[in-house]
Amino acid sequence: MATMAGNLIFISGLVSLDGQGELVGQSDILAQTYRVLENMKELLTSVGGQLSDVTKTTVYLTDFQNYAEMNKAYREFFPTEPPARATIKVELLDPKFLVEIDAIVVVD
Repeated sequence: MATMAGNLIFISGLVSLDGQGELVGQSDILAQTYRVLENMKELLTSVGGQLSDVTKTTVYLTDFQNYAEMNKAYREFFPTEPPARATIKVELLDPKFLVEIDAIVVVD
């Protein structure tokens, strides 16, 4: 899920799976985005980082109609000085996933 190189953490694409590997938020972009960002937060905490250390993300959306709802959740996790972000429309491997996010993190 992540690779550390010096003080950099590269987080691979996270999707909306819970701790048991079950999909969270079937057909619900808001719920899926919350779960993805919770997964990121938990992953960062496990390696001594935090969301404020995230410097760059790439958000992969299957439908740009979901952008506003995705962004609503995103702003809650990054309320001030959000990381640089690219948002790309894609087809994800599993059509149940509406969003996937990867990140580059700098920790002290």
